[in-house]
Amino acid sequence: MGRNIHQFDESDVRIRPGKRSRPRTKRRPNYDDAHQAMVVTKDRGRYGVVLDDATSPEDVVMCVRAQDLRRQSIVVGDRVGVVGDVSGAPGTLARIVTLQPRSTVLRRTADDNDAYERIVIANAEQLLIVCAITDPPPRTGFVERALVAAFVGGLEPVLVITKTDLADPQSFIDYFSALQVRAVTAGRDESLAALLPVITGRTSACIGHSGVGKSTLVNRLVPDAKRAVGAVSGVGKGRHTSTQSVALPLPDGGWIIDTPGIRSFGLAGVDADVVVQVFDDLREAAEHCPRGCTHLGPPSDPECAFDELTGASQQRVEAIRRILTVLRNTDDWEL
Repeated sequence: MGRNIHQFDESDVRIRPGKRSRPRTKRRPNYDDAHQAMVVTKDRGRYGVVLDDATSPEDVVMCVRAQDLRRQSIVVGDRVGVVGDVSGAPGTLARIVTLQPRSTVLRRTADDNDAYERIVIANAEQLLIVCAITDPPPRTGFVERALVAAFVGGLEPVLVITKTDLADPQSFIDYFSALQVRAVTAGRDESLAALLPVITGRTSACIGHSGVGKSTLVNRLVPDAKRAVGAVSGVGKGRHTSTQSVALPLPDGGWIIDTPGIRSFGLAGVDADVVVQVFDDLREAAEHCPRGCTHLGPPSDPECAFDELTGASQQRVEAIRRILTVLRNTDDWEL
């Protein structure tokens, strides 16, 4: 396929007074004939995309971003329109000319005092929060922050526990049960039968601390991925073996988006009420809270309506209050 060339006649061109004879068109191309695609890699101004009509999800077309999009962030998972040489032949470059609205986003900040939000992944349906049950020990604070990011961004969270051959994960899973988070185990010597139905045919982003076995898990799911695997060099301080986000096609359909290992998950600017709205029972109860209620309960909120809830809802209140406390603790964002 050759580049898309838009033809104009002389009446379409005018010369700006006082400038060199630099033609400028009155109308801009609408790119109705652009190929629709998904961004699967991003590296130093180059984007790898897979066209919707590609013969294989392995057929990646390399692109640059059009000038019109230079102020817009394009991330892995984005849906884009592409024109130009889409053959994918070595040395060729197509051009990304349109960016579609995102259905979901995974955002984070460097820390809780950072005003700049970074969109990490776009359009994923699920967020796989990968945790080792030991070596390094699991961090409940990190999981809670990842849950907030999923809730706010519109992703369904899934807790994936690795290294289950070394310790029993049940108590850690139970800690989050009130939040109705699906949890599956994926130990190195364990079958992936519980995880595969959850991810097949869907787009799932995968995050986790370095050293928890995330890259090992991705390599098991996508044998040709060859994601780098590093040893744990300290408690929670494994080497950052994945350096760039990449979307990988699953053998039976769907995508897994692997992200670099991270040690912090800032949530600057997240509104606590957005988290509460995720759960029907808490959303209804919050309507009876006084104005300005932070939902933390006594002594700061002695009239919080959450205190009237019972049963499973009350257990959910306790879990949500732990999360809301983490959100307000800006001194402990590296978890």
